[in-house]
Amino acid sequence: MNNNNAEYYDSQKNVGAISKCESMYPETANAFREIQAEQYMLFCRKQMDYGPSNIALGKDLAIEENKQFSHQGLWFRMNDKISRIQNLLWNKNKEYNESLEDSWIDIANYSIIAMLVNRDKWGK
Repeated sequence: MNNNNAEYYDSQKNVGAISKCESMYPETANAFREIQAEQYMLFCRKQMDYGPSNIALGKDLAIEENKQFSHQGLWFRMNDKISRIQNLLWNKNKEYNESLEDSWIDIANYSIIAMLVNRDKWGK
């Protein structure tokens, strides 16, 4: 199978999976898309506050060492969120500054940001 046929096959497989998922689980699929829209809105608002240099640490991410350092920073931020979630769930502490859901969204966004860094798309 040549490259074009492989891409076509994969895209058809994806379309089939999406179609089947949406028909079998319409409420879940709609809610998933709504959450993704919320994630994107939060991402954009935070980009306006922070800009890309907080993730890049003011460094050139084309250099592998800087990219690795950026990933470590993202891991550290995600670890803070996971610790917060653990504290709220295990200790049944009251939320004061941000909801539990906000922490889940932050983790998801940090994961996407890590992929953007890895794919050389961050801050471009």
